Amino acid sequence: MERKIRVLVAKAGLDGHDRGAKVVAAALRDAGMEVIYTGLRQTPEMIVDAAIQEDVDAIGISILSGAHMTIFPRILNLMKDKEVNDILLFGGGIISKEDLAKLKELGVGELFTPGTSTQDIVKFLNEWTENHPRN
Repeated sequence: MERKIRVLVAKAGLDGHDRGAKVVAAALRDAGMEVIYTGLRQTPEMIVDAAIQEDVDAIGISILSGAHMTIFPRILNLMKDKEVNDILLFGGGIISKEDLAKLKELGVGELFTPGTSTQDIVKFLNEWTENHPRN
């Protein structure tokens, strides 16, 4: 039996708007993935620790607060410090084109902006995990 894709979905920082995160989490679950939703106001440390404990394939961060240029780099640095290099970091929210490019350069796998189809997110995760098999 093929292992299900495991995704941690988190809301980082003080951002209290979680409707989008819940919609994405439900879509991923409906597509057959195992989803761990950590809830609101998670620190980057809590997110990375939970991802390691849950042995996930991907971490999805929903951020609408404007703190994306702080949160994503912090998570990437923690992943590097803990030698977590086989987990995808992706996310979504209100992020400028300029910041999208910078974050992808830093190592964020993909960023989805408002209006993206949940099917596009599912397709991206399926393709990514297919091309990056874990042991």
